[in-house]
Amino acid sequence: MRRRDLMKGGLAIAAQAVLPMASAGAAPQTKIPYGSAVRGDALVDDPDYRAALIEHCNLVVPEGGLKWDTVRPSEDRFEFYEGDKLLAFADQNDMKMRGHTLIWYASMPDWTSSIRGKSATEKALGKHIDTVVGHYKGKLPSWDVINEAIAEKPTKSDYLRPSLWLDNMGKTYIDTAFRRAAAADPSAQLVINEYDIECVDARSKARREALLRVVRDLRDRDAPVHAVGFQGHLKGQLEIDKEGVSSFVAELKAMDVDVLVTELDVIDNLLPADETLRDEAIAGRVTDLLQAVFDVAPPTAILTWGISDKYTWVPMYFTRDDGSLNRPLPLDRNYKVKPLMQVIDRFAGRS
Repeated sequence: MRRRDLMKGGLAIAAQAVLPMASAGAAPQTKIPYGSAVRGDALVDDPDYRAALIEHCNLVVPEGGLKWDTVRPSEDRFEFYEGDKLLAFADQNDMKMRGHTLIWYASMPDWTSSIRGKSATEKALGKHIDTVVGHYKGKLPSWDVINEAIAEKPTKSDYLRPSLWLDNMGKTYIDTAFRRAAAADPSAQLVINEYDIECVDARSKARREALLRVVRDLRDRDAPVHAVGFQGHLKGQLEIDKEGVSSFVAELKAMDVDVLVTELDVIDNLLPADETLRDEAIAGRVTDLLQAVFDVAPPTAILTWGISDKYTWVPMYFTRDDGSLNRPLPLDRNYKVKPLMQVIDRFAGRS
């Protein structure tokens, strides 16, 4: 039997004993902006989706509309239609919009495969950041400058993810990206964004340590990194390392680096089929993460990677074997509030 099947069976048998339920906890005193990633097609085609964003969010971020493969159809052409459309929606509804993402290893257009050498790569990086951040200067309060720079399984000598940027510029690409972003918009919060840094497992611990190493290195060179983004794609079957997360946040705060939660959802393919149990387990995982952060300092924002289970990336990679639909987000497929939204509202100071 596969380890995955063993884990699934154990969870199904002892769900209430193994998985934490959402608890009341201490209500935060500070109001925290809450927002969601937004799909451009759904924003246009689904009026209920628009209404849910308007009702629940005061912050939005494009799910894909500002990634390289959308913004850069060719080396000399920039396309801002998706980003501008979402910004107009945000402005019309008294919301703010975050920028995601300037430098990533993925979602790169085919033409970038011809970029070779340090000089050409640095030129491409600078042109992109100068143009994109410059286009939105003064309009977006926060940018994910670097996304997912940490290796999948980092070691002390090999802790950064291979990419066009690392392969051609070395680790200085991170420093360069932050400096160019700060020059393009000195008022923006500049974030390094990462996933799988919160669970009770050796890999998450190693990834936290590698990320701290990167942030310390940036701060030692006075690079303008302002915050770390917990993506928060939580694995429902794994406990949150509450002590580890709090210690991590404390170390960041000691360097005057803030924290925000940027892509929160719960991957539920190994959680029980019963929707009530599953929703409570999901809410419990998020409670544990947010409480561990708030125990040190409130995040500057909380965003989920989508607002409704109707539009989520999770089943693309984590389809449930029992055939039931994934439920990773604050609202169900019919836009009904779930326990996860109640947890977010409480931590955001909205209930």
